[in-house]
Amino acid sequence: MRSSSTGRRTRQAADAQASTTTTNQSQTSDGAPAYHTPPETLARRPSSTSAMLQGPTREVVPGGSAMSARAPSLESCHVYAWPPLTVSQLADGLRGGGQLPDRPVVITVDDGFADFADHALPALAERKLPSTLYVTTGALAGLRWECVLPPAQMLRPADLAGLEAAGVEIGAHSHTHRQLDLLSSREAGDELARSRDILAGILGHPIRSFAYPHGYWRMRVRQLAGTVGYDSACAVGNALCSVRDHQLALSRLMIGACDDASVVRAWLDGSGAGVLSPQRRVPAFAWRQYRRAHRYVRGARPRQTG
Repeated sequence: MRSSSTGRRTRQAADAQASTTTTNQSQTSDGAPAYHTPPETLARRPSSTSAMLQGPTREVVPGGSAMSARAPSLESCHVYAWPPLTVSQLADGLRGGGQLPDRPVVITVDDGFADFADHALPALAERKLPSTLYVTTGALAGLRWECVLPPAQMLRPADLAGLEAAGVEIGAHSHTHRQLDLLSSREAGDELARSRDILAGILGHPIRSFAYPHGYWRMRVRQLAGTVGYDSACAVGNALCSVRDHQLALSRLMIGACDDASVVRAWLDGSGAGVLSPQRRVPAFAWRQYRRAHRYVRGARPRQTG
């Protein structure tokens, strides 16, 4: 969730550490065309789709976070009464574990920066909006830093239980924030399992949901996510989440620096976003090969401190 100039600079620094480049928001997280818009979505978002908003995470102005600066975007969800869910609630409904409301919206935030608790949570709580926060465990404050994210103020392990009590689902976002689709099966499996185990140890219950760092995944990584025990996982895609999505590769819409309330409203009513095209995996493969070549040239290793 990278939206502000500060957030973009932070993300660029993180990508430099990971020895790759990020994708443009007009593309999927894998580098494929963002979406195709079926004619029926132009008038009204179909009830078979869900809007999963990947919200901003970092401060954009002194004393205020990107999420609080995007309060009009949250107001769109609140005023227009789109039913809000967590990712696991959505996944349960997609599996037939309960009745899904018509055209639900899901708010997600990645990484685990400290300003989520300081700024985003109050804005969400004021509007009674649940959310799902995906935490990079190798960046938790007070623990050994084992992460390719740049140094920043991060949430502490002790913060997470309070966030859960306030209506925030805690999910895993890997341990080092490396791009899992470029790792070996052993390394990717360790990232998936290690972040799950650390969060489960902190919170005292199983962790159900995962978000792929940068939204990057491939079939092997998706299978590993299921093998280690996640029952939902989020990519990006910049598209509506639909019943056609695999539950371990759910699509999200990334809130950008210039995305105001009108953009979010258009997403929610179906006029500003569609569902992913099944053909997106072909350009995604080419983009992965490009990133892999740059990774081998430049190298990528998590930094360790402490």
